[in-house]
Amino acid sequence: MGPQHILTVAQIRAADQAAMAAGVAATELMARAGAAVAEAITARFDPCDVLVLCGPGDNGGDGYVVARLLAERGWPVRVAALEPARSPSAQAMAAMWTGAVQPLESADLSAELYVDALFGAGLSRPLGGEAARVVQQLNATPERVVAIDTPSGLPGDTGQPIGVCGRAALTVTFHARKPAHVLEPGRGRCGEVIVADIGLPPSETTLFENTPDLWVPRFPWPTAASHKHARGRMVVVSGPAWRTGAARLAARAGLRIGAGVVTVLSPPDALAVNAAHLEAVMLRPFDSEAELENLAADVDAAVIGPAAGVNETTLMNVLALARTGAALILDADAITVFREDPEELFSVLDKDDVLTPHAGEFERLFPGVLESAPERISAARRAAELADAVVLLKGHDTVVAAPDGRAAVALNGSPWLATAGAGDVLAGYIAGLVAQGMDSFEAACAATWIHAEAAQAHGPGLIAEDLPGLTPMVLRRLYSAS
Repeated sequence: MGPQHILTVAQIRAADQAAMAAGVAATELMARAGAAVAEAITARFDPCDVLVLCGPGDNGGDGYVVARLLAERGWPVRVAALEPARSPSAQAMAAMWTGAVQPLESADLSAELYVDALFGAGLSRPLGGEAARVVQQLNATPERVVAIDTPSGLPGDTGQPIGVCGRAALTVTFHARKPAHVLEPGRGRCGEVIVADIGLPPSETTLFENTPDLWVPRFPWPTAASHKHARGRMVVVSGPAWRTGAARLAARAGLRIGAGVVTVLSPPDALAVNAAHLEAVMLRPFDSEAELENLAADVDAAVIGPAAGVNETTLMNVLALARTGAALILDADAITVFREDPEELFSVLDKDDVLTPHAGEFERLFPGVLESAPERISAARRAAELADAVVLLKGHDTVVAAPDGRAAVALNGSPWLATAGAGDVLAGYIAGLVAQGMDSFEAACAATWIHAEAAQAHGPGLIAEDLPGLTPMVLRRLYSAS
């Protein structure tokens, strides 16, 4: 199984058109879509009273298919229509439904299960009138709603509701997820998302679900001939004596994810406190950016930013590391310190470097980009283009974007990562994978996925110190499956 694509509404329509050009009738595609929804319903719910709410377009046509197939299986089914079917395919499916069709405005809306087939992902205007009223009523019991494609009122390309927007326990979409299925807040409104194969031809895209299928074939597993120096050299720059824990978290994470040699580069005043807490991670002092540059001259990846301080020293240290050729993983203070002159940072970055901002840090480095973008994917891609580096925009729906246009969205975000130090571990994971020779974009994707899996494995009570120790379990699972 290869990487799973995320497609826009236009790309899905193009795939539909390609299938029809190859000889598949539009009615056949609609029949397959409705059958997939009916199959998902029967697999997850016991037979019960179902009300299918049909709109006038193709989404409504899918709904008529669902109604007919559930009724054929003996389920009690009613249909309520906002308007008569308009498209030829929807009209054909409506004609095959032999039961009554109630007008939505006068329909009895009491039911045990609702199928939202009013409007799909292509909707570009707010719901109004009866559609808005009914969707608001259904939102009182989203656990009893199954949506076709997207909940009504949720545009497929952004995941940003426009006006009244539905909620569902289950959403069945076709061929591939759309941005609305992976980006908040739309993602949270979709419930469980099933992607049904209805026989459309493959689609080309550079936007992917961030799952192991995307990167595990190139994961840097050691071989029998591997030794520590072959597995990469990584450094982490420590903050001052009273701010050293973040660097150690990143260093331990890099070591756990496989980097062969990890060293904390420490200001002299922090040597003693770092030495008291380090074992397999090595420690070296530096007293100036020139010494830092010299110590990092032969390393593969360097982390700077965690608890580094927003000051001139951090800025000069970033510039010194940029002269070494090591791949830079910049987090926290190493991002914020360039807020007054982002171009100074961009001028020294290249495509192997990785920036890991949360939304606030992103705004400091890329002012206005997130606010003006239609959604987070576009914002991250624009930022990667501006910086000429990989950008990892953190969040429950973390987006990783590369300068060449590749982007991936996390599907396994964990709420337990909302704890101090978790981002330092993520930076260490990325650096550890890059140090082992992994492509920076794929390393950032892999690190994001592993980070969330480790957090989810622990669950309540997680603190950042727990994450490195949970890494081997996640890696073992990946290794067994690869």
